[in-house]
Amino acid sequence: QLKNKMKAMAVLRARLFDLEQHKQAEMIERERRTQVGTGDRAEKIRTYNFPQDRITDHRINTVFHNLTEILNGELDGLLEALSTTEQAQQLEAILS
Repeated sequence: QLKNKMKAMAVLRARLFDLEQHKQAEMIERERRTQVGTGDRAEKIRTYNFPQDRITDHRINTVFHNLTEILNGELDGLLEALSTTEQAQQLEAILS
């Protein structure tokens, strides 16, 4: 009877371990999916409009009319807008 009890405990321990591993894997997969996104058109970050010399950054809802300069490496305006928006979001998160 002691052998049966030991065997049953080993089986139970293995099942609980498998269940816990499955839960952790599921949680990691769920978290990964929220970070990756679907790649849909609605998830675009920026639109480059060459005929109108315009870049639209959809994350911060800002339009820049200097596409050529930005593509040549003059990113100061774009980076400043991104930084300002991020700081505003962080401040808002702290205050709420």
